[in-house]
Amino acid sequence: MGIWQQEIDLARINAWSANTLMEVLGIRITDIGEDWLRGTMPVDHRTHQPYGLLHGGASVALAETLGSTAAMLSLDPAQARAVGLEINANHIRGVRGGTVTGTAKALHLGRSTHVWEIRIEDEQQRLVCVSRLTMAVVPVDVVASR
Repeated sequence: MGIWQQEIDLARINAWSANTLMEVLGIRITDIGEDWLRGTMPVDHRTHQPYGLLHGGASVALAETLGSTAAMLSLDPAQARAVGLEINANHIRGVRGGTVTGTAKALHLGRSTHVWEIRIEDEQQRLVCVSRLTMAVVPVDVVASR
């Protein structure tokens, strides 16, 4: 079970993306390990910038999707929810096509914050982007009252 506090069902997790940015960009959660979550995104007309390269914002959307989903799955949904506080990204390599794969791994799982590192690689396993996402852990009654 590792760090996960919820049932791991990839079909259910991917269904959460219906009618969202993740669906539009083609982001899919593909695999979950003991303490990591992995997903993919196509590099095509939906995720290109004007020079025909993977848009940095698309990489950040993939990183935030993976880190946020992982944070959510690592919490008891009856007790707390995770909301984004900060994300940064370093874009290392340009990609023109194919698929990129991101892997989110927890650096810190605290009572009030989580910090996740997300590494995005191309099809040759070359680093494309590295990102760090900080999530606030908020009691469920606080989220529900807003």
